[in-house]
Amino acid sequence: MSITTPAVTTVGLDADDTLWHNETLFRLTHDRFGALLADVADPELIEQRLAEVERRNLRLYGYGVKGFTLSMIETAMELCGGEAPSSVIREILAAGREMLNEPVEPLPGVERCLAELSERYRLVLITKGDLLHQEQKLAASGLGDLFAAVEIVSEKDAGTYARVFARHGTGVAQAVMCGNSMRSDILPALEAGAYAAHVPYPLTWAHELADAPAGHDRFVELASIKDLPAWIAKIV
Repeated sequence: MSITTPAVTTVGLDADDTLWHNETLFRLTHDRFGALLADVADPELIEQRLAEVERRNLRLYGYGVKGFTLSMIETAMELCGGEAPSSVIREILAAGREMLNEPVEPLPGVERCLAELSERYRLVLITKGDLLHQEQKLAASGLGDLFAAVEIVSEKDAGTYARVFARHGTGVAQAVMCGNSMRSDILPALEAGAYAAHVPYPLTWAHELADAPAGHDRFVELASIKDLPAWIAKIV
């Protein structure tokens, strides 16, 4: 009797803005930062300069609140001619601490979706960001027990997905990656040979923007993560 090999054995999931809110907090802090420096520069220049500093610092600080906080401090120093008031620095540090302490609540439908998927597939959390903070958010979310493995990586590229799905599954060809970022969650996963499901979040950091793949037979865009189990079940 022949044994049917399942088309999918492993499901990778992004964390921030896929399982819980993240970019919303960053946008609110961007606004707070702009208001803090309103007497120094206009909002457009502040936002432009902060974006430039963030991109420049990614290779040094990586992704996450701590690197963002350092980039805000650096931007404030540049805009203030190297003499940012201590009150401004204190406010930036306070904003960073508040972001790190923000409560974590799963997005609508996430808990039920993961519980359903975990009954049939091996779930792997694959996320970028600060190791300690991401671990804290996963613990606070109450979703940790649903995952067979957690991978907190410095970057998401095709090699990352190939290694992760080989380590925690039966290979990338039998894996699905689900996330909100076209640039980080979808395109490199498809390049590696996985299936990929894009679940858009209302806000997307400019660094994560990219065009959707056209006519790719392993790609789907879903309106909600609630639709993920049904889509995976149709893969044969």
